Amino acid sequence: MSEKEAIPVSENEEILHEHYRFTVDPNQTPIRIDKYLHGKIEKVTRNRIQKAIKDKSILVNKKEIKSNYKVRPNDLILIVLAEEPRERKFALPEDIPLDIRYEDEHLLILHKPPGLVVHPGTGNYSGTLVNGLVHYLSYKEDMPVLPGNDLTRPGLVHRIDKDTSGLMVVAKTQNAMAHLAQQFFDHKIDREYHAIVWGTFDEPIGRLEGHIGRHPRERTKMHVFREGEEGKAAVTHYEVLEDLYYVSLIKCKLETGRTHQIRVHLADQGHPLFNDEKYGGSSIVKGTVFSKYKQFVHNVFKLLPRQGLHAQSIGFVHPATGDYMKFESDLPEDMQLAFEKWRHYVTHKKSQT
Repeated sequence: MSEKEAIPVSENEEILHEHYRFTVDPNQTPIRIDKYLHGKIEKVTRNRIQKAIKDKSILVNKKEIKSNYKVRPNDLILIVLAEEPRERKFALPEDIPLDIRYEDEHLLILHKPPGLVVHPGTGNYSGTLVNGLVHYLSYKEDMPVLPGNDLTRPGLVHRIDKDTSGLMVVAKTQNAMAHLAQQFFDHKIDREYHAIVWGTFDEPIGRLEGHIGRHPRERTKMHVFREGEEGKAAVTHYEVLEDLYYVSLIKCKLETGRTHQIRVHLADQGHPLFNDEKYGGSSIVKGTVFSKYKQFVHNVFKLLPRQGLHAQSIGFVHPATGDYMKFESDLPEDMQLAFEKWRHYVTHKKSQT
């Protein structure tokens, strides 16, 4: 597999890393941002700063700006780029508990809990899954990495979102890394997710297709582009496991692996993941306007304080033995409790009619 063919560990996500952070002085008089930054960063021209603004690499208060923006007192200015800062090329080992479900000399399968960031990035340079892996595997100079990626992501051939739980495969050798990456590239890795989503589906089994790319206005979100002129092709297969009218429990199988793919595809269909704040699932999408119902939904949100998405299974050909292996993980407790609460609610309503 050539370097150009290698799949980024982020599954095509453009991960942005913070290189500079400035908080404008409370007594600062209004001044153009390019002039302000020219006086703050060594060996950088105002033309380069203006180009960075045009490339949306300079954010003020976490929002994109124009080159004529004038800084104001207490503004937070971030300069974010796709590459890691040079001084952060290695992930530091940290003794973080890992839930390992299988391990041999070539790879391991682990269960990632919700809330754990997979690898170091902007605002998360420690306390990540990778920090724990580096400690557990005692990686030093022989860390397996994909071509084109740096040593902050040893062993990773794929990732799952911070607030998604579930199974991941981690390579322990460079040969295993290359073999697994090729399977991802060829779409031969079998991955299934279980999700709690808003609403009921017209068809119990379906195929969702639509190019996914960075949202044109909100940089931290992804977006489905109808005509396919932007973004990259993405296909998600779903099957309804249980329909409770207000919410459904579904199974999703990824044919491709784009950033936030399941979350974006389902939200685009009007079925955002339950309590997915980024894509509209933390609002009441289906149900009544009565305050009693609203209170019930917010109580369920407390039981599941994240998007209802779980990487339930992963299957692949073992890089050394050639055997097909598949691993499964039960629905986590928070998702079980939330869905059981909905079952009880629907049963109670039916008994009253």
